[in-house]
Amino acid sequence: MKDTTTLFTAQIFISFLMALIMTGIFSAVPTGFAPGWIQTWLAHFAVAWPVAFLLSLLVGPESFFLAEKVVGRLKYPSV
Repeated sequence: MKDTTTLFTAQIFISFLMALIMTGIFSAVPTGFAPGWIQTWLAHFAVAWPVAFLLSLLVGPESFFLAEKVVGRLKYPSV
């Protein structure tokens, strides 16, 4: 497992990119690329990124735990 600083930094980048991409998609789907779309996207992103980051901190440890369990079972399946 990586050190805490690396994990925290990765969560910043992951939450940033996921919020950016998801808000871009979900603001473009209903409106297309109409005038004002970028402003709408950025407004949604400004709310989504902090929420995504905080949620990643909450579910991150459980996600790593589950991933280690799944990978462990794939590497060493019980017979």
